[in-house]
Amino acid sequence: MPTEKDYVLGTHDAEIVRLGLQHRVWRPRASDAWRRAGFAEGHTLLDVDCGPGYAALDLAEIVGPAGRVVALDRSRRFLDALEVAARARGIENLSVHSLDLDEHPLPEVCADGAWSRWVYAFLREPRRLLERVGAVLRPGGVAVMHEYVDYRAWRLSPRSPAFEAFVEEVIAAWRASGGEPDIALDLPRWLEALGFDLRQVRPIAEVARPGDFLWQWPKAFVESGVQRLVDLGRIDAAQAQSWRQAFTDAEATPGTFLLTPTVLEIIARKR
Repeated sequence: MPTEKDYVLGTHDAEIVRLGLQHRVWRPRASDAWRRAGFAEGHTLLDVDCGPGYAALDLAEIVGPAGRVVALDRSRRFLDALEVAARARGIENLSVHSLDLDEHPLPEVCADGAWSRWVYAFLREPRRLLERVGAVLRPGGVAVMHEYVDYRAWRLSPRSPAFEAFVEEVIAAWRASGGEPDIALDLPRWLEALGFDLRQVRPIAEVARPGDFLWQWPKAFVESGVQRLVDLGRIDAAQAQSWRQAFTDAEATPGTFLLTPTVLEIIARKR
């Protein structure tokens, strides 16, 4: 099984904190999608690649004591954090499974729904996982997915060549690891081929300004992402500092705004 070091941004404490911020920023979008998908009390739901489990805890409260959330991740460290948080909140309708989504079979469940956010983009064989998720969904079960469809849409205004170079290097490192940042270009047709009806497919793109809560999400990623590129040996400390400074300068420039990478929201029902 891959080690904790294989994660794009690592599994250290700072990354767990960053993922918590990310979930708080994206929770309204996720909650709205879950509502439209019909996730409800008594359901069995799969959280695919749950990370530290922020969404899994929310889903456990939605399905209630009569339901169940099955949380999957290959990082034991993330799953340990989830189990600690679940105990602290008195949540008992949640089980965790440590497995490599590229290689291992999924638990034998009959799920009413499956949730994933920025998962398939990081896999070497994303269609194989999609097949396995489809196999554990009951007929009528619903998959809800948030995946990038245009990562290069992540840009600053006024334009920043340094920031755009950072985004390009993130994409290059991503693909070098075997993933595909714009995986959502493929997912809808794969889902249809695998026996799903597409109920909703729509883009999500946001505009953030310095000081907005949303701004904190890309800001935290820049801080972690630049350091991760250094750790991978893809850039040196001087390059890292120049990219950090470019973002800091943009943040201090009057009139600055940021376009987030475009996400595709997919809600698909298994026939």
